[in-house]
Amino acid sequence: MIRFYFHPTPNPAKIALFLEEAGLPFELVPVDTSKGEQHRPAFRAINPNGKVPAIVDTDGPGGREVRVFDSSAILIYLGEKTGRFLGRPADRAELLSWLFFLGTGLGPFSGQAVHFQFAAPEGNGYALNRYRREAERHYRVLDDHLVGRDYIVGDEYTIADISGWGWIDRASRVLKGEADPLLAFPNIKRWFASIDGRPAVARARDVGKGHEFKRVNDEETRRALFPSNYPPAL
Repeated sequence: MIRFYFHPTPNPAKIALFLEEAGLPFELVPVDTSKGEQHRPAFRAINPNGKVPAIVDTDGPGGREVRVFDSSAILIYLGEKTGRFLGRPADRAELLSWLFFLGTGLGPFSGQAVHFQFAAPEGNGYALNRYRREAERHYRVLDDHLVGRDYIVGDEYTIADISGWGWIDRASRVLKGEADPLLAFPNIKRWFASIDGRPAVARARDVGKGHEFKRVNDEETRRALFPSNYPPAL
């Protein structure tokens, strides 16, 4: 059984999509990051970095319990566990390259673009411009790569597509102010429409719908999400 530690944000959404695509049974464990539940000792024992997603596989290699954190690591682990969505062996290096481009580039810069456009106080014009433009640059790299391609790697659906879907799904927030955020990226737009139309995507979107996560952006939320902005009292 997979215990899946989840909050309805882009990186956990990738794992929800894999689990639904693979038909893997899982137990959903909501982690309300706006309440600071990611900082509790019990969760830090699973992910010392205090971030979602994370999983615990109670039937890991050799029947032992295994924890995995970071969305890219989880996708690789689940791909290897199930033997699915890893593409051809000959494309392995290409798959890893794009998976980590998404996990260390497009995702983080998109997240920072969202932060400075929606959450940061005014007066951060340089940072806002920096992260918005870098997010756009990463979109352009991916868009150029997708010319004439149906999938990010090779000729079949892989964990790279699953990873890319998680953040491109939030393009309207990353590229704030654009009526059609993917208009300037026609190859991403075509690719995303194809991925988004898969039946498992609808099921992935329903993961966690039965849990009421906090949505109020108050002082508790800001301290929970951005603890480095609040140094401990001396």
